[in-house]
Amino acid sequence: MDSTRFDVVVIGAGAAGLATSIFAARRSPDVTVVALDGAKRLGAKILVSGGGRCNVTNAAVTPSDYFGGSRNTIRRVLSRLTVAETIVFFRELGVSLHEEEHGKLFPDSNRASTVLDALLGECRRRGVELRTDHRVRRIERRGDGFLIETARGVLGARRVVLATGGLSLPKTGSDGGGYELARSLGHSIVTPTPALVPLVLEGDFHASLAGVSHEAEWILRIEGGKMVRMRGAMLWTHFGASGPVVMDLSRHWHRARLEQRTMRVAVNFLPGHAFESAERAWMSHASRRPKAHVRTLAAEWLPARVADALLSVACVAPAIPLAHVSREDRRRLLRALLEFEVAVRDSRGFGYAEVTAGGVPLDEIDSASMQSRICPGLHLVGEILDVDGRIGGFNFQWSWSSARVAADGL
Repeated sequence: MDSTRFDVVVIGAGAAGLATSIFAARRSPDVTVVALDGAKRLGAKILVSGGGRCNVTNAAVTPSDYFGGSRNTIRRVLSRLTVAETIVFFRELGVSLHEEEHGKLFPDSNRASTVLDALLGECRRRGVELRTDHRVRRIERRGDGFLIETARGVLGARRVVLATGGLSLPKTGSDGGGYELARSLGHSIVTPTPALVPLVLEGDFHASLAGVSHEAEWILRIEGGKMVRMRGAMLWTHFGASGPVVMDLSRHWHRARLEQRTMRVAVNFLPGHAFESAERAWMSHASRRPKAHVRTLAAEWLPARVADALLSVACVAPAIPLAHVSREDRRRLLRALLEFEVAVRDSRGFGYAEVTAGGVPLDEIDSASMQSRICPGLHLVGEILDVDGRIGGFNFQWSWSSARVAADGL
């Protein structure tokens, strides 16, 4: 049985855990740091992120890009490792980044393995011990430190960092075990739900559109007057809908369902338009091209397959010239274009979610050190906390920033 005592034991060697280990070892070279992970191979979640390219961060990160905990707390944590400093950090590791659409920053190699290899390499250079296949079963507070029981033995630690992630993509090792460890040390847990996950729709409207993508605005109306509107690219699938705007909306749908609130979801196929402006645009086209068919105009606004599906739903004949469309038909079609109701049955669940909403509440953490207010000597970083960002590299930035704060507070 290994009863070695370390200064710092990091539980979870994903993005947040590896970064915490590196920052801790850099800050105090004499400190002994070991990172434990239950997986046999590290970094599975990093490797599958960003379509296998790893969206490391975003060019513009603000607290408004996050949900869950206090925006002020999130602001304080993000300020301790900014995007500019994150870029420098990765450059020091030999990973240069480039910017793509919507401010997403990827490694120039376009390979997530570049990011993982750089983090693992820096851990080794800094003397961080990496132990795989070391699932932590129990943490016990002992005197001025902790006793950590793993599948391979027992370790002692002066400080412990929980970087175990949430429940998203469980095949990569995120099975929620960290929540139980946090609970055992006195923490509460905001009920976890999937976030950044595709939605499963009722009916068959989407079936013929699988593979079609376009810009849209998704609208979520929640009982009590709350409304969430999000605009971006979407993708129709055989099960429903995906794409950035759908995945961003999914966390709000899940949180409302958790609260058992009544919801309505609608799609605006003409983002930026309300009924009046859309009708003016229609009338302008009709006056300039009175003989053009309805389908011709609809297919200029939308992919042809989506236009055909909406014409069918609105019961408007596609070959009617614009000049001959009745007021009733025109308005019925415009309403379908601007607020097409979809029935969401569910999401694809944690197995397809990129991140978890919920976790350890931020008010149980000291944002100056990421140290527990309940269990001194315990620090928490990354996805285990009740913070989740929208799609685009924001969740990785939370991992890097919270890791830096924790390392400075060890």
